[in-house]
Amino acid sequence: MYLTKEKKAEIFAKHGESATNTGSAEGQIALFTFRINHLTEHLKKNRKDFNTERSLVKLVGKRRNLLDYLIKNDIVRYRNIIKELGLRK
Repeated sequence: MYLTKEKKAEIFAKHGESATNTGSAEGQIALFTFRINHLTEHLKKNRKDFNTERSLVKLVGKRRNLLDYLIKNDIVRYRNIIKELGLRK
């Protein structure tokens, strides 16, 4: 599934404060998670696509930085987004 304008607005509406607030940490983490899942599925079929693999690693790093920011500043928001997205077991 590709990331359309409507899907992006839906992600930000669900996880951010509103559909137009694209700067919230939760919204960005949710968007990165969607893209990470999409790239992971692509790499399962195309193992030698090293450019996509590099992009995936960069996205995971960006998401990790945002999660670290939330841990330092607001642990409640961190726990909520982890639970919503199912990032930890």
